[in-house]
Amino acid sequence: MTTTTKSSVLPTGGGVALLDPADTVILLLDHQSGLFQTVKDIPVADLRRNVEMIAKLATLLKIPVITTASEPNGTNGPLMPEIELYAPHSVYVARKGEVNAWDNQDFVDTVENTGRRTLVMAGVWTSVCVMFPALDARAAGYNVYAAIDASGDPSEMASRTSLARFVQGGVIPTTTNALLSELHRTWARAEAAELGVLYGLVAPNYAAVAESYARAQQAARQTN
Repeated sequence: MTTTTKSSVLPTGGGVALLDPADTVILLLDHQSGLFQTVKDIPVADLRRNVEMIAKLATLLKIPVITTASEPNGTNGPLMPEIELYAPHSVYVARKGEVNAWDNQDFVDTVENTGRRTLVMAGVWTSVCVMFPALDARAAGYNVYAAIDASGDPSEMASRTSLARFVQGGVIPTTTNALLSELHRTWARAEAAELGVLYGLVAPNYAAVAESYARAQQAARQTN
């Protein structure tokens, strides 16, 4: 008598372990003008540019975006306007003073109502405004990613400690460039040209490479 056993060979390639755009929600937390002034672990211009890229990427790939702010009428200040500008489909959820967005039931309900189970979070501060809801969402059964370079902390020490705690709590750290590439996946798609432009935001030197290539192509056409 022979028995059939299930193959122990795991699938390779194909993006099985990568982000699925159809299951992803982007949560942009407390990117506020007052808090930006306290960020010391990343240049604020880079931070804002990375958030801008995420907003544009979400719009291009039709990924839901949920935003929120802690005390926007107080010292923390309003949300950076680029988010609404480049992700006009984003949904803003007002909080009632909660430091942790996951303590606000309206916020949790808005996330749940998307029907998606993979959350990509970024915010200021990383160690608080991203950390707290990320750990709570992970405990609630979501797959959670933290976009570290679209977030900011008051010190390098805070940033390093946050990274360690993310990993310990099962939250996956990522970067804006990795996020873009992971959701992009292939150049054989209709949005390829627009996606190429976004790489110039997360890696400005790549924009120079693209410009040089375009100029070389133009010169080649002119000589033919």
